[in-house]
Amino acid sequence: MYLPRHLAIIMDGNGRWARQRGLPRILGHQQGVDVVRGIVEECSKLGISWLTLYAFSSENWGRPEEEVEALMGLLVNYLRNELDTMLKHGIRLNVIGDIGRMPLAVAKMLQESMERTREQKGMVLTLALSYGARDEITRAVRKIAAAAASGEITADRVSEQMVGDYLDTAGLPDPDLLIRTSGEMRISNFLLWQLAYTELYFTEALWPDFKSDHLRQALHEYNRRERRFGLTGEQMKKEGSKEEGGRH
Repeated sequence: MYLPRHLAIIMDGNGRWARQRGLPRILGHQQGVDVVRGIVEECSKLGISWLTLYAFSSENWGRPEEEVEALMGLLVNYLRNELDTMLKHGIRLNVIGDIGRMPLAVAKMLQESMERTREQKGMVLTLALSYGARDEITRAVRKIAAAAASGEITADRVSEQMVGDYLDTAGLPDPDLLIRTSGEMRISNFLLWQLAYTELYFTEALWPDFKSDHLRQALHEYNRRERRFGLTGEQMKKEGSKEEGGRH
């Protein structure tokens, strides 16, 4: 089976899962964290090189204060409890988003976890926190504009590569496969630039119910896709029908 080098997941359905069971929303989020733990380890074992999880959007700050506080607490606990596992499996932690908005204690824990795992050579686990793609692109444009205003660059030097270098995901390959749970068919302001040629997979499973079997089903579907990146099948054959670690 050809694996995506970079798998991105929109983890959706925690609140709905709790509501269906008559439980507080935070218990749905807690169950979701337990699923994260298993999926991260499974992806690492399978040999996926990059895994990016949409954990907390810039819009999520608008949720009730008590829910946001609970989510921040779950994040801190996850980082604290999973650090040894990351080190054991060679996982390097990365974060994208407007981290300056995160509570100080959370930002400190994130920084410490990234520093502790910095030399790991296995899978790169990226958490999208306080993240919104429009915000990311806006911040990138501001940086490019500032560089142009200072004379560091000229307008004719601005390219797709340069824009990518100013995004939060600089240094990461674009996702090969995006999975969204809960049956919703939208990308919700996630990696708008990076998903240009990504294969999209939607599943009815709510995130707290998402298991290894669901993951493997998505990966099998990915294997059935033919990725052409805007070219014809004949052109792709001439250039080689398979990417390194993935399928065209």
